[in-house]
Amino acid sequence: MLEQEEKEILPHQELTEMINLENGKEKKEVKIGTSLSSDERQKLEELLREYVDVFAWSYQDMPGLNTDMVVHKLPLEPDCKPIKQKLRRMKPEMLLKIKEEVKRQFDAGFLEVAKYPEWVANIVPVPKKDGKV
Repeated sequence: MLEQEEKEILPHQELTEMINLENGKEKKEVKIGTSLSSDERQKLEELLREYVDVFAWSYQDMPGLNTDMVVHKLPLEPDCKPIKQKLRRMKPEMLLKIKEEVKRQFDAGFLEVAKYPEWVANIVPVPKKDGKV
């Protein structure tokens, strides 16, 4: 009984491979499972290539998002004193990645400047497996 309790249960992870849906200079890559038969793989690739314009490959590919649904606002209580966190230092390479991502989102119109003079929190970067933040 103890042996079973000590076993770590991990989620099923299928091996995947990247395929590029565009033949030109622009990369439009998706991951597909490697356990597909060659016939299924071919049909899936044809389907993905047929509907390649449905996917959002960048922030600029998502114009017209309803801002009533996707705007993030800070719910501040009027009778609670705001807290200003001490600014944390970050590694220079992480700071560059954060600046790059914020600039891309700002240029695409996903972010806008908001002034909360008394309330400030640190950015929490989440590194992905491919090195992006």
